[in-house]
Amino acid sequence: MPERRPAEFVEALAKGLAILECFDAAQPEMTLSEVARRVNLSPAAARRALITLTELGYVGSRDKRFHLKPRVMALGSAFYFASRIDELLHPDLRELVNRYGDASSVGTLDGTDVIYVAHVSVQRARRAAAMVGARYPAHVTSMGRVLLAALPDAELELRLSCARMEPLTAKTLTDLDALRDELMSVRAQGFATTVDQLDYGITALAVPIRDTEGRTIAALNTSGYTGMVTPDGLIAERLPALREAASHIAHQINRFPVLASVLGG
Repeated sequence: MPERRPAEFVEALAKGLAILECFDAAQPEMTLSEVARRVNLSPAAARRALITLTELGYVGSRDKRFHLKPRVMALGSAFYFASRIDELLHPDLRELVNRYGDASSVGTLDGTDVIYVAHVSVQRARRAAAMVGARYPAHVTSMGRVLLAALPDAELELRLSCARMEPLTAKTLTDLDALRDELMSVRAQGFATTVDQLDYGITALAVPIRDTEGRTIAALNTSGYTGMVTPDGLIAERLPALREAASHIAHQINRFPVLASVLGG
């Protein structure tokens, strides 16, 4: 996402954070050149950042390959505890999962991605992981579509112009015009459903979580196994409870300005 940066912007810090974010399950270890390529830095700049992160204890190395160290977890846990995620969001997610089984999550928008900030699940299948901190292209998830649909038209178009319309499954919607039509439907009906868009076996339903001014600041979903649940079944069985949970979560969030500010950007 293109953005204007203030004069005080610290480029070196941004580079270091980009390096921390570039490690994932597909590439848990990388050489210097691989890190530089992945974050679009010169090898010299990547080397300086990696040396700094190593000295600070966030990165380690083995046989000239770099990897994250456990200290990185402190960054995420600081957000988790400061935002009171467990206290404010998890009770409603647990109730939905206890009632219906399957899984439930809260997510927020970051550029063209949705980031999972809370998640409860009874699922054990091997598929795309919906865990806290996971991020996926917004347009292939039910929560992401709810969040995109809530944007003003100009901002929506800007984000769509930057979206990676790559097929993650044979069913992934990759046509931009078709996606626009789908998002307009989501905007009109107030919820979104997806089937096998992110990964095979995921059917999901999501609704918005709104602040006191009516702005959508996050989304709440419920999901199950494709073949065991259908979009129509989720709508008929779970939509009222999902909306009630979203309303209660919104009330909880609005009681704590820090979390409201975090989710609302």
